[in-house]
Amino acid sequence: MKEIDNRRTLLGQVLKEELASGSRVKIAAATFSIYAYQALKEELEGIEELQFIFTQPTFTNHDFKEEYREYAIPKKIRESAILGAEYELKLMNELTQKSLARECADWVRNKVRFKSITVDETIEDGIRIETDAVKAIDRLKNFDRKELGYETSLFQSSRNLHTEPQSLTYLRHFEEYWDNDEYFRDVTEEVLDSLTLAYKEHSPVFLYYVMLYHIFSDFLEDMNADYLPNEHVQYKETKIWNLLYDFQKDAVKSIISKLETFQGCILADSVGLGKTFTALAVMTYYAYRGKRILVLCPKKLENNWNMYRHDYVNNPIYDRYLQYDVLYHTDLSRDKG
Repeated sequence: MKEIDNRRTLLGQVLKEELASGSRVKIAAATFSIYAYQALKEELEGIEELQFIFTQPTFTNHDFKEEYREYAIPKKIRESAILGAEYELKLMNELTQKSLARECADWVRNKVRFKSITVDETIEDGIRIETDAVKAIDRLKNFDRKELGYETSLFQSSRNLHTEPQSLTYLRHFEEYWDNDEYFRDVTEEVLDSLTLAYKEHSPVFLYYVMLYHIFSDFLEDMNADYLPNEHVQYKETKIWNLLYDFQKDAVKSIISKLETFQGCILADSVGLGKTFTALAVMTYYAYRGKRILVLCPKKLENNWNMYRHDYVNNPIYDRYLQYDVLYHTDLSRDKG
C-alpha cells in the first residue's frame, strides 16, 4: 500500500506511472473535468477503455432541491465542472478551452462511457486500474486537477494506492452499479453535448440567451413565497404602481425579492427606462410596511428626489405614506454631525 498525500506524492503522478497502454479503468467520482484529462492526456489516450460513474445525480432529470449532506456538490456545479471548476479559472482564462474540449470529446467518443446514479444515495468512490494486475486508489471526490494534486489546497487529502489482493475489494460493486439500469443511466451523450457546446461556433444571439439563462436561472428557480412581495401590503393600489410599465413592475418584484433574500440589489437598466420610478415603487412598498427609507444621491439631484416627497403640482405620484430622508453621497465621508 502506497500513501498519496498530494504533498510529497501527487495522485496525478501516481496515475501517470500506473496507467499503461491497454489499461481498463473504472472511476467513481462526483465530477469530471477536461483539465484532469489535459493533465493525463498522454496516458488516458493510451488506455483501452474508461468507465466513469457520477456518484451524485448528474445530467439526469432527477433534481433534489435540498442536498443535506455537507459534502454534496450542487447539481449545476457538478455538470458545469466538466469545463473547469472554480480553482481551474487560471487555465480557463488561457482561452485553450475550445481546442481542449474538442480533443476531450474525440477521446470520449472512442474510449469512454459515463453513467450517473439517479437516486440520492451514497456509493463508494475511487479508481480501479486493470492491466495484468489490478490496482486501486481509494477516496476520489472529484476527477479534477485539485484532486490530482496540481492545484494548491489548504487541506491535506490522504488516499492510498492498493495492490492485490487488497485492490480487488475496492470498487467491487462497480460492475453491479454499471449493469443496474434502474438506478444508473448512461449519460455519455449528455457529457458530449456539454463538451460540444464549448467548442462549437455559436451565433451572438445564442450566446446572449445562454448569458441570460445563467444570470437569471438560479433566481427564477429559487423564487418562493417567502421572498416575494407581501400582497397584503397595498402597494399595487398606489399612483406610482399604476404608472409603471409591465417590465418595471416585474423589476419591482424582482428587486424586493433580492432585497429580502440578499439584503441588497443593483438596478442597472439603461438610460430612459425609468429607474427612478421603479426605485420609488420599491420605496413605496417598504413605506407601506412602515420601514424607514434613506436616499443617497449626488447633490445636483437633490431637488429631483425631494420633489417626490411633497404634494407639488409636478409630482404625479404623491403619496402621504411615502416618506424618506435625502442625503448626499459626500455625507458618507462625515465623521460627525
